[in-house]
Amino acid sequence: MWNDQKSITLSKLCVLLFMGLLIAAVVTAPWLVQWFVDFSQAGLQGKKVFFMATIYVGSIPAGYLLFSLLKLLRQIEIGQVFTAQNVELLRRISWSCFLGAGIALCSLLYYFPWFFLAVAAAFMGLIVRVVKNVVAQAVELKDEADYIV
Repeated sequence: MWNDQKSITLSKLCVLLFMGLLIAAVVTAPWLVQWFVDFSQAGLQGKKVFFMATIYVGSIPAGYLLFSLLKLLRQIEIGQVFTAQNVELLRRISWSCFLGAGIALCSLLYYFPWFFLAVAAAFMGLIVRVVKNVVAQAVELKDEADYIV
């Protein structure tokens, strides 16, 4: 039977998988970029260094986001859901999304399709920001209820 614990475990495994994929992308970036430039029909031969910069700079907020997400899942796993620490983790996750969107926007200078990643990252940042605001309100209500009792 599927339950909340199994769902959290699956989510943690997915985050760990994405961490592994991020590490693999960073380690293999020179080969990935070379393959992409060779494969592309967009005439990107002189732009390899820009792709490398985008990958390496973008991996920092991506790694921070995944680490924060894993911490959030661990908090939820132990029953610590509506806490100020989780609000802070959600804030960090949203800012990581926005920073990733900014990096992708800067990368538009050499490759327009980064626009789509920028929009997706900004949209995810917005969704996480809304969830963060909901959790922050729940924390306030919980704190008020704890003081009344």
